[in-house]
Amino acid sequence: MSATPLRTRDPGRTRERILDSAQALILDQGFAATSVDAVVTGAGITKGAFFHHFPSKSELALALVERYARLDREHLEAQMARATAASPDPLEQMLALIRLYEEEFEAMPAPFPGCLFASFVYEAKLFDEATLEVLKESILFWRRSVRALLERILAVYPPKIPVHLDSLADLFYALPEGAFVMTKTLGDRTLLARQTRHLRNHMLLLFGEPKPTPPSSS
Repeated sequence: MSATPLRTRDPGRTRERILDSAQALILDQGFAATSVDAVVTGAGITKGAFFHHFPSKSELALALVERYARLDREHLEAQMARATAASPDPLEQMLALIRLYEEEFEAMPAPFPGCLFASFVYEAKLFDEATLEVLKESILFWRRSVRALLERILAVYPPKIPVHLDSLADLFYALPEGAFVMTKTLGDRTLLARQTRHLRNHMLLLFGEPKPTPPSSS
């Protein structure tokens, strides 16, 4: 005789459902307009389950931004690893990195998801210092990562005009964030990929074409 196994609770999955529900709502309507009741309904849980995982809405906000920052960092590291594996030339690596993001932006489904960081920054006064510090550190991580690659490029390719490395590195974060806003406003999903192509062209105008890779001797 077979017995139907009892359905076990999964606290980790419940927590993720809450975060997924909250993130979707915040991207759509902002943090202030997102109520606990709406998050609970979206997650398909009880309010008691919500407060078991998040005693307050501010703690939910911190957990959300920490998860988003971790995934964003892991994604950038994975994309940079792919770009580095594509060529030993640092400029080729940079162009490959930009192409990877361009392809990703072109493939984004509708409705356009937006950026949680941007949503939080627009309502910064609603969050505590711990939450805002996560946002700041995430942006600085992008700056450090891109700057390190730019430094390797400059060692091989003198720029055609003087550059400020931190500012140039920041462009890799500032450009898509601005394009997110324009996409949401104008409803044009091609904006992100098109703006990313401008970034690739900017690199070529600044540093020139990559040098031919010498054939490997066998």
